Amino acid sequence: MIQLLKTKIGRLRIIAILEGISLLILVFIAMPLKYFFSYPNISQFIGPLHGALFLLFVFNTLNVGIEQQWKFSKTTWIVLIACIIPFGTFYIDRKILNKI
Repeated sequence: MIQLLKTKIGRLRIIAILEGISLLILVFIAMPLKYFFSYPNISQFIGPLHGALFLLFVFNTLNVGIEQQWKFSKTTWIVLIACIIPFGTFYIDRKILNKI
């Protein structure tokens, strides 16, 4: 884990996992609690946290894409789209980021 923090790709992988977890918590736990059980407290905490992780992920993806000279129309775009799909960041971590 410490070695991941030393490189930009490693930091992007950590942020991708955290962003993916926050999206899953938001979509599958916080939103149902808010809308079906009238319990908005979790979404008030997870929503801004997920937003911050999302922005951090997007900025780091663009930074790594420039550094690695990814073609924007292919690799960078796939990585960016993955962050809005539940389980998408786990997929790109396994298929793209793990191999770099």
